[in-house]
Amino acid sequence: MARSVKPSPLLLPLLLGSLLNGGAMARDTAADGSAPAEKNASTAKTASVDDNRQTEAIEGPVFKNAAPPATYPTYSKKDPWEPVNRKIFSFNESVDDYVMRPIAKGYRWIMPDPLETAVGNVFSNLGDIPITLNNLLQLKFSNALTSSTRFVVNSTLGLAGIVDLASGIGLEKHNEDFGQTLGHYGVASGPYVVLPFLGPSSTRDAGGRVIDTVTDPVFVGSFFVAPFIGPIVGSTKVTDARVELLKSEKTLEEASLDKYEFIRDAYLQRRQNLVHDGNPPKDTEDEEEI
Repeated sequence: MARSVKPSPLLLPLLLGSLLNGGAMARDTAADGSAPAEKNASTAKTASVDDNRQTEAIEGPVFKNAAPPATYPTYSKKDPWEPVNRKIFSFNESVDDYVMRPIAKGYRWIMPDPLETAVGNVFSNLGDIPITLNNLLQLKFSNALTSSTRFVVNSTLGLAGIVDLASGIGLEKHNEDFGQTLGHYGVASGPYVVLPFLGPSSTRDAGGRVIDTVTDPVFVGSFFVAPFIGPIVGSTKVTDARVELLKSEKTLEEASLDKYEFIRDAYLQRRQNLVHDGNPPKDTEDEEEI
C-alpha cells in the first residue's frame, strides 16, 4: 500500500506563488508572442521615444501663453527707439499738462498783448545773433548779411528789439541752428529721439543743441548779470515759446489720431525742409521696417 505524502504547510505559499507567476508569464507570452524580457525592452524604447518627442516640442522660444505672438512689433529705421521715445513723450506731456501749459496760460492772461508781443520781439531779435553765425558757417553770406542787418536795425531803431522794424522794411527772418549746419555738411539726421523736457529731436540735432545753448545770448549774458536775473530771463523765454504753441495745440489735438506719430513726422519733415532751405531731395527709398 502506497503511502501518501502530505505537503508541509510551510510549502503551500511557495507553491501558490510559483503557480501564479507562471500563469502570468504564460498569459504575457501568449498575448504578444514575445518573452517578458523582450516586452520590457520594447516598453523602455517607447518611453524613450516619447521623452525625445517631448524634448523636441519644447525646443525654441518658450512663450508665456504657450504660443508665439501672431505678429512682432515693427519700428521704422527713422524711429528705432519708439518704445522708449513714447515713454519720454508721455512724461513730457504730463509735465506740460501740469506745469508748462498752466504757466503759459497764466502768463498770457496777466501780460497785455502789446507787452507780450514786445517780449517775443526781444527774444527773436537776440536769436538773430546765432542765426547769423550759422549762416556764416554754411557760407550763406547773403543770408548772414540779412540776419546781421536785422539785428542792428531792431537793436537800434527798434529799441533793443521791442519793435520789429526790420520785417517791415523787407529784411526776412531766417531760421538756422547748428543742427542745420551739420546737416548742410552732410551729417545724417540719425534716429528720431525724444529728449526729456526738450521734446522732439534727432541724434544730430541733439548734439547741435549743445552748440546752440553755448551761443545763445541769453545763456551767455547770464554770466554777466546778477545771479537771479539769468534764471528769470531764461524762464521767461521758455514761457514765451510755450505761449506761441497755445495757438496751434487745439488744431494738433483735433487733427491727429496718434499725437506722438503726428509730432514725429511733422518734426522730421520740417527739419528736412530747413536743412535744404525748403527744397529737400526726393526720398526714393521706402521706409523699411525692422
